[in-house]
Amino acid sequence: MQLSKLITQVPIWVMLIFVSNSAVARSFPEFTTLVQESSAAVVNITANRATQRPPVDEFRGREMPEFFRRFFDQQQPKNRPSAGSGFIVSADGYILTNNHVVDGADEIIVALSDRRERVALLVGADPLSDLALLKIDETDLPVVKIGSSEGLQVGEWVVAIGSPFGFELSVTAGIVSAKGRSLPDDSGNYVPYIQTDVAINPGNSGGPLFNLEGKVVGINSQIFTRSGGFMGLSFAIPIDVAMEVVEQLKDKGIVSRGWLGVLIQRVDRDLAESFGLERAAGALVTQILPASPAEQSDLQVGDIILKFDGRKIDLSSDLPHIVGRTKADSEVEVEVIRAGKSKQLSIRVGLLPARKEQRLSSRDKRIEGRLGIDVEDLGPEHQSEKLEAGVIVTRIGPGPAKTAGLRQGDIITMLNGEAIVATQQFVQVARKLPVAVAIPIRVVRNQRPEFLVIKIIDVAGR
Repeated sequence: MQLSKLITQVPIWVMLIFVSNSAVARSFPEFTTLVQESSAAVVNITANRATQRPPVDEFRGREMPEFFRRFFDQQQPKNRPSAGSGFIVSADGYILTNNHVVDGADEIIVALSDRRERVALLVGADPLSDLALLKIDETDLPVVKIGSSEGLQVGEWVVAIGSPFGFELSVTAGIVSAKGRSLPDDSGNYVPYIQTDVAINPGNSGGPLFNLEGKVVGINSQIFTRSGGFMGLSFAIPIDVAMEVVEQLKDKGIVSRGWLGVLIQRVDRDLAESFGLERAAGALVTQILPASPAEQSDLQVGDIILKFDGRKIDLSSDLPHIVGRTKADSEVEVEVIRAGKSKQLSIRVGLLPARKEQRLSSRDKRIEGRLGIDVEDLGPEHQSEKLEAGVIVTRIGPGPAKTAGLRQGDIITMLNGEAIVATQQFVQVARKLPVAVAIPIRVVRNQRPEFLVIKIIDVAGR
């Protein structure tokens, strides 16, 4: 039978199904090129702790049927290290991950995609955004392409690469479910999270979220779960927020944020009606904190903030992260509703006071991983005419310093022949120390000086 006659005898509905399926196949996204080009810049991170402790459940004791769980195995043995993911943001060894992956670690080990392992220094960490910046001593590393989360659209395809449950370079995909989510935690809502349905599990934390152009648009951070595993809701830190944090961590090791100094409340339909609003929107000021920028302004309790520095406040949760990203000491225009009427205010934004849990970076306070110690500048309690300049050891973890015999309370006055006068200088000297070479370090212990010998061993050579 001729082919033309055969085709004419095929039912039309069969032809339509074939054509329809072909169209669907052509429209479905293809991820292989993205994965091939991006995987080399994704790393696996292991955080070792001298006394392993499970992470604090930030929602313990709250009357919540479900909770956000950090990506750790919270039932792990005490001597077992925690693991997560990260990605290389510059060829000279800077790596971005989540703060909760490395929080409290005595040693941080980064495994590259080519199986090399390196001990990482903690450049800085920011608990409020759950971000940490690491540095390894390498050059010419593969790097990810940084995109923008601002233009990300709900419904857009996204891809995650990480190490869930230790399965390295695992790839999962999904779509953006929502943007600008605020999570019910104590962080002050300084992160407008990206919500996705990408499968994320313990070990993915700190890994990159890519768009179809192969550019990083977010950092996978949290999940919403009843079981402890993935249930269809995952949350990523927008890359625009993360890169602002990175620049500050590189520059000074900590992050500075704008501060207004108010407590706010969500505006629901009934409140909107009572305040004379046409729709529920804005942030209702319920309290003004003493000695705050808000107290120094004309802002009042009962004002509803509708705009801050030209940006609309649709939800009360929008305000904290907008204020936080505003440069301190800048003067901004604020639109409020007061007694049913719109009013324009001018407010000078302050600097968010440092919190106790904010850790200084290795550049300012600690050398974490390579030497295995924390150091600080000498305080007033250590000043005396008999005391030499130097830095004091505040903590000893596993590593070369402990092997060399350093103790907590030792004052380091010289390293590799260079006099030590401050923590930042100490960090710079320590970063240049060669590997597998005996290095003299002079300490003062109980007002008696002595020299010890310290040797840094690369983790790959252990």
